[in-house]
Amino acid sequence: MPTVTRLQIQKKNKERVNVFLDGEYAFGVALDIAVELRKGQELDAADVARLRDADTLTQAYQRAVRYLGVRPRSQAEIERYLRGKEYDEGVIAATVARLVAQGYLDDGAFAQYWRENRDRFRPRSAAALRAELRQKGVDRADVDEALTGLDEETAAWAAVAGKLARWEALPPDEFTQKVTAFLGRRGFGYSTIRAVCRRARNEIDGASEADHG
Repeated sequence: MPTVTRLQIQKKNKERVNVFLDGEYAFGVALDIAVELRKGQELDAADVARLRDADTLTQAYQRAVRYLGVRPRSQAEIERYLRGKEYDEGVIAATVARLVAQGYLDDGAFAQYWRENRDRFRPRSAAALRAELRQKGVDRADVDEALTGLDEETAAWAAVAGKLARWEALPPDEFTQKVTAFLGRRGFGYSTIRAVCRRARNEIDGASEADHG
């Protein structure tokens, strides 16, 4: 039966250990898996398979955590990411279950984060947000909960307010076209766009009258 003859921490990754059997390199494992190994220990084929499977799970989990470190993700995004790394469905399911249990994956919290982030930096209509979240695999109930209370006109005004100064000198028709096109790309409907155009024009006209008053 093959015997562990050497355990060597990898030079480029101090969290991984090279395992040598009978003097030959056999495989690498994560440090937390290698702690159960010792020189002189005998490993049969089943032992080696179990260690490699455990290491695959550890690598998948660590990759998923790093991916989550960039920004929160939906469960479906994590699943797609791990499939792209060619992990099998069993490993993906186990990794997702671990992340959910630890609170790293929560589609309800993710949907709320997504809405708040959009509200702050790139306001969009409820329809546009719904489409984005559904594309990310968030189920309808979590999307509905996250979008509760969203005011379309408030969101549309927040989206366009920073653009008005550069458009205020345009002729009224062209100004309206600019605002309409911009808000249309953000998914807002006609009635909301019309109300925002009216408010924007009133504010610009009011400011102009004040300047000349």
